[in-house]
Amino acid sequence: MVDSTVWREFGTPLVEPTGRGPLDGMTVAVKDLFDVAGYPVGAGNEQWLAESRPATATAPAVAALLDAGAAIAGIARCDEFGYSLAGTNPHYGTPPNPRAPDRIPGGSSSGSGSAVATGAATVGLGTDTAGSIRVPASFLGLYGIRPTHGAIVHDGVLPLAPSFDTVGWLARDPDTLLAVGQVLLPAAQARPFGRVIVSDDLTAIASPPVRAAVDAGVAALESGPGLPPIERLRLDVGGLGGWAHAFRIAQGAEAWRANGAWIARHRDSLGADVRSRFEAASKHTRAQWIRASDEVRRIGAAIDHLLGDDLLLLPSASSLPPTREQATIGGPVIEAARAATFELTCIAGLSGRCAVSVPLPTDDGIPVGLSVIGPRGRDLDLLRLARALVRALQPG
Repeated sequence: MVDSTVWREFGTPLVEPTGRGPLDGMTVAVKDLFDVAGYPVGAGNEQWLAESRPATATAPAVAALLDAGAAIAGIARCDEFGYSLAGTNPHYGTPPNPRAPDRIPGGSSSGSGSAVATGAATVGLGTDTAGSIRVPASFLGLYGIRPTHGAIVHDGVLPLAPSFDTVGWLARDPDTLLAVGQVLLPAAQARPFGRVIVSDDLTAIASPPVRAAVDAGVAALESGPGLPPIERLRLDVGGLGGWAHAFRIAQGAEAWRANGAWIARHRDSLGADVRSRFEAASKHTRAQWIRASDEVRRIGAAIDHLLGDDLLLLPSASSLPPTREQATIGGPVIEAARAATFELTCIAGLSGRCAVSVPLPTDDGIPVGLSVIGPRGRDLDLLRLARALVRALQPG
């Protein structure tokens, strides 16, 4: 039986491969923001889907996977317009989290992640603007990548905030994550990284269970063979709230520019959480947008100066996945977790850097993710490093 909280369209497969290659035998859950020829884009919203027409061409990122031998298992549910990190949807329900059945899967690439976590697909193709790959990777115990901004063409994908939107994907193992990267990402000569930076100031943003898992993971990596040296640095994160604020203003202004005209006519079609974000975005003035965009560029330069060719380790999400009951309530627990997570995920978004999330072992089995932020253009090197991280993190 097809789970309608995970899939909008499903087949065996829905779309056959168009070629042979390194992804032979793999299946892809495509987030419902990508064009797939013959199918409309639904964007997680019933009204948008009702007004959409079937796409006449397939998005280049999807077409590349088909050409490399993968099949499309189906079109996967997502949070409305990709404007959420929770993984809940008021129209279609919440996809399952098999690692923690009483908890939410994270979003907005929720259906793509859930399909991979349940074994219904090999790869979950999604988008990451402010954490929409990294958060479900953390909540579902998966591997996920937010690539360097602009590394993968975004044509044929419904935009949220183009200055920050990226095409990303999720997998159950690092080898699959890398195999997809070798198809989608530009080839680059491998070279070593410098240091691995860890900041207790950043880790302190997370909840105690997440901090404990991250600290244990870092300790395991410090003794792992073949990894770059780890250096603990004190970072002044007092301004991080301002960083997140600048990101939020710029993202919101772009989101309203991309979809505001339609939203203004169909406000009542949106769930309360996403509607409130669009309503806040509609109030940003052009002057505020310009100031925020200037601040984003300044912050990006500061991050480049700080990190250079080094890596930064930090939690992928600030909390354990909230319970489904907490998500149903839709109250302060979800919003507090979202705000704190945003302070962590915005670092890659502000700098356009690539980030990979790897799952950490935990005592109670509830998933926690560790993000590694790398220099722009070093995506494939980062994916290769992820395999070494996994070996070092394996218990025993």
